[in-house]
Amino acid sequence: MPETIDVLNAITLLANFVLLPALSYGSQLALGALGVTLIFGILRFANFAHGDTMAFGTMIAILITWWFQSLGLSLGPLPTALLALPFAILATAIVVIIFDKTVFSFYRRQKSPPVMLAIASVGVMFMMNAIVRFIIGPDDQRFADGEKFIIKAREFKTMTGLNEGLAIKSTTVLTVVITLIVVTALFWFLQRSRTGKAMRAFSDNEDLALLSGINPERIVLVTWIIAAALATIAGVLYGLDKSFKPFTYFQMLLPIFAAAIVGGIGQPIGAVVGGYVIAFSELSITYAYKKFLKYLLPEGSEPEGLAQLLSTDYKFAVSFIILVVVLLVRPTGIFRGRVL
Repeated sequence: MPETIDVLNAITLLANFVLLPALSYGSQLALGALGVTLIFGILRFANFAHGDTMAFGTMIAILITWWFQSLGLSLGPLPTALLALPFAILATAIVVIIFDKTVFSFYRRQKSPPVMLAIASVGVMFMMNAIVRFIIGPDDQRFADGEKFIIKAREFKTMTGLNEGLAIKSTTVLTVVITLIVVTALFWFLQRSRTGKAMRAFSDNEDLALLSGINPERIVLVTWIIAAALATIAGVLYGLDKSFKPFTYFQMLLPIFAAAIVGGIGQPIGAVVGGYVIAFSELSITYAYKKFLKYLLPEGSEPEGLAQLLSTDYKFAVSFIILVVVLLVRPTGIFRGRVL
């Protein structure tokens, strides 16, 4: 039987490399999936431009952050990007509304099938991607400042006497706290506010909602603003946690859609749950468990290889596999959303 100290080392190791990163990544996916599921639930099409909307919002936040930093503005231990976030949300909302008025509204007036809107969103995706690359370039950009760690691995080892250290990044805590606040505020808005109730009514039955006097243009406008805010917040939190690279946000489109579909497309609670399901699945399947098992198994019986189900190069393949399985076995997702 492993000693208590070995069990604690194993738990610390797993928390440091799987549990905490998955909690942070899952929060970012949850916010991204919320934007996708709101667009699908209310406007009834899959918005493939959502990943590049995240990239655009994050780019604006980076540029404003650099400007604030040049002026000497900061939030002390917190990232200056938090000061730039409201301005980035405003700019992103304006851009997505412009795209809606110039692209998507045309297809809505023509009563085009959802697939036409989805194809149009692919065109918008490439346009936004080109805009971001033209302005800020394709390379990695870092815009974090303030305190990087709340607890460092070495400090944790000193405090506990364990062999394994636990590093808690400030961006991890910030991501979880902001996600909790945003999700709570969004659910309150959808359940309690008059506009939120109108949005839910419009999503459930568009014809009946119109007969009830609900203004569809106002619903569309509010939906795009909320989606832009969610995309910008998710993108900035991801950029602070890791780094900003435009192509990365394009790649995130697969796990974000997987999260929305696994939870139940069109169901906000499903998007949140799906985000964490995808994140924990990706990180737990691609983690090398050799050292973890070494602490728990009798001496000399640990595996010779990495004890890794899939290489980290195949992280996005995990999202794809889960997505395909869910579409085959339970197309409505966990919370019985709409079928694509």
